[in-house]
Order: sequence, then structure tokens, then C-alpha cells
Amino acid sequence: MTETGKRNPQCGIETIGLRTSGTVHYNFGESALYEEAIRRGEAQLSAHGALVARTGEHTGRSARDKFVVRDVDTEDQVWWDNNRAMPRAAFDRLFEDFLAHAADRDLFVQDLVGGADAGHALPTRVVTEYAWHSLFIRNLLIRPDGAGLRSFVPRMTVIDLPSFRADPERHGCRSGTVIAVDLSRLIVLIGGTSYAGEMKKSVFTALNHILPPKGVMPMHCSANAGPDGGAAVFFGLSGTGKTTLSADPARTLIGDDEHGWGPDGLFNFEGGCYAKTIRLSQEAEPQIFATTRRFGTVLENVVLDEHRVPDFDDGSLTENTRCAYPLAFIPNASETGRAGHPTNIIMLTADAFGVMPPIARLTPAQAMYHFLSGYTAKVAGTEKGVTEPEATFSTCFGAPFMPRHPSEYGNLLRTLIAEHGVACWLVNTGWTGGAYGTGRRMPIGATRTLLTAALNGSLLDAEFRTDANFGFAVPVAVPGIDAALLDPRSTWDDTAAYDRQARRLVGMFIDNFAKFETNVDAAVRAAAPRVGEAAE
Repeated sequence: MTETGKRNPQCGIETIGLRTSGTVHYNFGESALYEEAIRRGEAQLSAHGALVARTGEHTGRSARDKFVVRDVDTEDQVWWDNNRAMPRAAFDRLFEDFLAHAADRDLFVQDLVGGADAGHALPTRVVTEYAWHSLFIRNLLIRPDGAGLRSFVPRMTVIDLPSFRADPERHGCRSGTVIAVDLSRLIVLIGGTSYAGEMKKSVFTALNHILPPKGVMPMHCSANAGPDGGAAVFFGLSGTGKTTLSADPARTLIGDDEHGWGPDGLFNFEGGCYAKTIRLSQEAEPQIFATTRRFGTVLENVVLDEHRVPDFDDGSLTENTRCAYPLAFIPNASETGRAGHPTNIIMLTADAFGVMPPIARLTPAQAMYHFLSGYTAKVAGTEKGVTEPEATFSTCFGAPFMPRHPSEYGNLLRTLIAEHGVACWLVNTGWTGGAYGTGRRMPIGATRTLLTAALNGSLLDAEFRTDANFGFAVPVAVPGIDAALLDPRSTWDDTAAYDRQARRLVGMFIDNFAKFETNVDAAVRAAAPRVGEAAE
């Protein structure tokens, strides 16, 4: 085995039985990884210095091919209704075959950390077949300093071999693609896919399992902090504005996707960002756009024109085009990835039914209800077969990454909200004046004005009314906002049609929440909307 790069000589990949006749590149930096990726034909250079790679068949996560090892340690801890089980024996065969597959290959190793809070950090060794994958994960996780590398001992190992093809019969999986997570030994095996996001989400999955018993809340959210240090958390599914609304030049960005909330406050799980770039423009998102023109950024499935300039309007490879860059590439990003306890929690939804108000205040019980619901809506044309608004419920705003039952996360969040007196808000970035196709998108200027009022505390002094459908508190008047916008029913030309749509959406919430009712207390059950209370 030939080795290159700096490493901890006492702790290499041999400790998990991984040996190869090829070269092992330890902790290569950006320049060396660029050279290797281009030399191997894995990627090309853009006109502005970013490394551009394509992922082939898989341009997003393969959720149906992700498995968690079911053994005596995880049997009673994992939410098996949400996680596909892999028998221990099948994983052991898969691991053995991974080691054999890697035995004659060059490998790239990065020693990194998940979690900016040293007391809850997860040292992770990531072994990849591709040089560009090594750069990607180096951008996304936290890089130890020199002393940290010299003393580095991994608790978790991720092995990513896109050229490996799983055997469903032998390995207990579904296809040639497999993401197998062993939560007992903290080993992740990724094969048959080149999509780099699988690596970062595997670390997130592990942290979602490890942290709750320690009283630390793992969250699929963005976070920022104001000049006074007051922090805000933004929950939201894809398309709700989580990244856009948290990127505020007047506030410090803590991170854009994954955080923990523990005894000492908020901390980022990551050291970088993985932003969507489809239809990215310099005018709308200048900070993210600027990162795409920096050496060290990885562009994933972005089409280049004949001059090697990225065409962010080209979705011919996928609508899920991405850029991965260190958090330090954002000018107002936190250097520590840390903040105090949040003063505000924002739950974002893009309501394509046109029913929800632009902002509402939630009680702790209502916050738990909407956190467990994780509602947003797809609009017609976004996916094949979607011809009208379609409700989407992803519990905890990140069901695919949650090993434990949602009630564990929900109860922990509710406790933290109550303990620290956090104001909770539901913000609708979707439609008003009618459903998608009839109404209009909520004005971004109005959303930002309402968010500013919520974050600076002035909205707490507003007069509120109780929403007839959902029971949460909605401001009656806010400076700079058309009062009619705050009452969605009044924005519809046909109020009877609004009432029918509202009852329909309320029914969807009730049907979705039925599976959680036995796991929550009476206060949370009482926070549910009521069909009979919808406006007549």
C-alpha cells in the first residue's frame, strides 16, 4: 500500500480491515484533489475555477436503497416504519465485499468532524473512490486543525465506492445501489451511486441517532444570528425558502442545513453548504452565486456552455443541480459554527392551496404539532403526474434522516422551546388569493418584512386573531404590510371556495397526524386543526 499526504500514523484505514495494493491519499487539500480528479477524468474545470462533476444515473438521494442494520442494539431504538432494515449478517457480507472491492484501488481519505460543539462532535473518517468526492466531503464537514489531525481517532467511518454493485440476494438490499448504515458500529457503506449528498446525509443520520439520548436536539434546518446575538432556526422542506430567507446580510449565518441544539446553544453539524443552483442568479442570491466562481467549490450536475461558463438555467441533467463550498466562502458566516439558544423558531411552508396566512404565532404544543407534521405542498408541473396542488408531509422536516421515532424529536424540541422561552412562528411562502394556478406567490418583500418583525421582537406586540381553521394566532396589522394579506380568506374572490379548500387541507392534516396521536399528550392533540371550526 502506497501512502501520500498527512495522516495520523497510529490510526489509518487498516484499523477497519481496509487494505489496498493501490495508493491511499490521506487528507489531500484542494489543489491536489483538483489535479487527481481532472487527471482521472472524474471532473473538469469551469471558466471561473470551480470543479465540475456529474453523478450519472443518480442525480439525487436513493431513498429506497438506504438501509439501517437491525440488531440487538437498534431493535428498540429505531423507527422501523420509516427505516428499511438490513439483517446484521447481510451487512457483514456487504462489508466483506466492500473490503474486497477496494483491495486493488486508489483511495482518498479525509479525517473530518460532524458537529462544531466539541462535546457532541462525531469524528468521521471518509474513504472515497473518487477524488472529487473527497473534495466534496472536505467542503461539507468540519476540518480539524493540525493538532486535531495528529490526534484524530474516528468514531465513524464512511466508505463510498460508486463502482461497487450490490447483490440484493446476498446483501439483503433492493438493487445494485446501496446505502447501508450500521448505527451500532458507526460504519456506513455507499455503493452503486455517485451522488455525493449520500455521504453528508449519512453523517446526519448518525447524529440524529446519537444525540437525542444526550438531550441534544438534531435539526434539519438553517440558522442565523442577529447583531445582538439572538439566534433563529429555520425549518423547511425543499422549495420553502429555508436557504434564501436565512441568508440575511444583516445577520450572521450559522449554517444552511443541519444543526444541533444542546445545553450550550446551537451548533452547526457541518463546515460547508450544499446549495441548489437551478436558475441561480447573481441578482437574487449574490452570496451563493459568488461561491460558484471560486476555486475549491464543487459544482454537481451543472451544465457548462462552450466557454465552460455554468448555465444555471439548464436542468437537462437534473433540476437538482448543486454547489458545495466551505462556509467561509459566505462573507457573513460564523467562524465558530456556534450560537446561543435561539430566541425564534421559524417553520416554513409553501402552501400551494392558498389557505395559510403569511405568518402565525405558535404555542409550544402547536409548534410540536406542526414540527411532527412537516407540511408543505408540491405545485402542478414540478413532478410527473402532479396536475394540482399536492400536500407533502415529512415529519420533523426531514423524515428520511430520522432513525428514531418522531415523538422523541418532537418532545425534545417542545421541552427546549419551553425551557428557553422561544417564540415560534409558522411562515407561509406559498400562495395567496387562491391556490396555485389562480392565486399569486406570497410577495418575498412581505415575507422578509414579517420575518424582520418576528426576529426583532416587534411582532410580539401586535394585535392577534385566532385562525378559524388552525387555531394559531395571526397578526391583524403589521407596519408595511397590506392588512388584507394577513387574512387569506379575504384575498380570495370566492370566499366559499376558500372555505372548501381550507376544510380540505385541514382534513389532510388530521389524516396525516393520526399515526402520531398515541405518542403525544393531550395538549398536542388539542393543537390539531378542526374541520368543524373552519369558516362557514
